[in-house]
Amino acid sequence: MTLCTPLFAAGTETTAITIEWAMSLLLNHPEILKKAQAEIDASVGNSRLVTANDVPQLSYLQCIISETLRLYPAAPLLLSHESSADCTVNGYHVPSGTMLLVNAVAIQRDPMVWKEPNEFKPERFKNGESEGLFMIPFGMGRRKCPGETLALQTIGMVLGTLIQCFDWDRVDGVEIDMTQGSGLTNPKAIPLEAMCKPREAMRDVLQKLL
Repeated sequence: MTLCTPLFAAGTETTAITIEWAMSLLLNHPEILKKAQAEIDASVGNSRLVTANDVPQLSYLQCIISETLRLYPAAPLLLSHESSADCTVNGYHVPSGTMLLVNAVAIQRDPMVWKEPNEFKPERFKNGESEGLFMIPFGMGRRKCPGETLALQTIGMVLGTLIQCFDWDRVDGVEIDMTQGSGLTNPKAIPLEAMCKPREAMRDVLQKLL
């Protein structure tokens, strides 16, 4: 309970935020949304819903999730840490006991590391092409978020199901506003509004759930 309670409490909002950012990005890039839908149709089909076992096999969906976490990490400054000893970083002296905040957004959009860092390009994660580049949406090392595996699986299942079951469109065709809000987490300044309708190919599956 000591681990599970904060894991679920902290993971609920951050997971929902990540899914909202992912859907916003997909709605602004309908060609990527269609490509993800085609992958799910080919891999899972239209006779059942996406399951947890399917998620690791959906490579393009995984690329979309990784690119969303790169551009819009749910905790942009991660959690605060404290230096346990005096140290020097890039010529800067950091005394023991200093509160440390890590700017994950700046690291993950560093133009010295990422090509077109502000562009939504899931393909950059295809076939391990970005392996070794610095991605820390869940932190790193011994203080890394213990809920990472659960979060990625939940995001994959929810996002995969939304893509599989519905056709999505923007309200009045207006591009989704991607302005970021403020807070310890990274909400959208303007909550996502979108239009959806059940896909004809999934109608039988959805009717069985009613």
